[in-house]
Amino acid sequence: MATNGAVSSSSSLIVSFGEMLIDFVPTVSGVSLAEAPGFLKAPGGAPANVAIAVARLGGKAAFVGKLGDDEFGHMLAGILKENGVSADGINFDQGARTALAFVTLRADGEREFMFYRNPSADMLLRPDELNLELIRSAKVFHYGSISLIVEPCRSAHLEAMKAAKEAGALLSYDPNLRLPLWPSPEEAREQIMSIWDKAEVIKVSDVELEFLTGSDKIDDESALSLWHPNLKLLLVTLGEHGCRYYTKSFRGAVDAFHVNTVDTTGAGDAFVGALLGKLVDDQSVLEDEPRLREILKFANACGAITTTKKGAIPALPTESEALNLLKGA
Repeated sequence: MATNGAVSSSSSLIVSFGEMLIDFVPTVSGVSLAEAPGFLKAPGGAPANVAIAVARLGGKAAFVGKLGDDEFGHMLAGILKENGVSADGINFDQGARTALAFVTLRADGEREFMFYRNPSADMLLRPDELNLELIRSAKVFHYGSISLIVEPCRSAHLEAMKAAKEAGALLSYDPNLRLPLWPSPEEAREQIMSIWDKAEVIKVSDVELEFLTGSDKIDDESALSLWHPNLKLLLVTLGEHGCRYYTKSFRGAVDAFHVNTVDTTGAGDAFVGALLGKLVDDQSVLEDEPRLREILKFANACGAITTTKKGAIPALPTESEALNLLKGA
């Protein structure tokens, strides 16, 4: 192989698979949807946020998913491109709309959701529509669980995972639990766990850990009950308390950065994007605790910065913003 720049850069592609949608966020925090005087459009969807997080930090990212062939869908594809994310894996559905979510920001910065997906375009992605060439060129293939809820998207998700894995990609999973979208909590748990043992990097939040284990304890024993033999790194994010990490040979915790939190939307996605961007060229850090801790500090800084502004995508940090927070700490 030639060693020109094109080849080496294309070898470190992160492909993110799943949903992209528009969040409608109230212009005023701490009110219910009914009380909100107005709403702002905020593009989102966890896998799309991760792709943009990677690109904003200087990495190479592509998004694979389906949008409505409508103004919102084309707007979202445009936002990916403006942010340096490849849109070569996007399909447009003629018959279904781009998904929408109305989000309430509670006074403490946490969120509640009301979704419009009946069905939305992202749910209708078929296996035969996948850009397999793009997927097979991924060094890291990242996904959530919302794409597992209904067919045909579920089959497309499984097919994409299989193609990426066969081509040698590292599989990264953030279940990103959104209970209102599932028929029942039992179904959510069962489907989220149905692909658990395929992923090599898994990130769960403290709330997701409780949900998946059925335990109200957020401790090492509870986290390690989710361990499986193919796993290289399990992360539990604890919001303002930082994160815990588990590998085959070591485990530990990394503190969070204390910032003025306005909106937690996208913080987990920034964390994942930062982590994957640092792993993609050198997976040996998964076996090197001091280096992994440095990366997790950086990822925590990226998550923290994202909470200081409203909306996910506008708040995702650049490398220099994250480094400034690290320096100031």
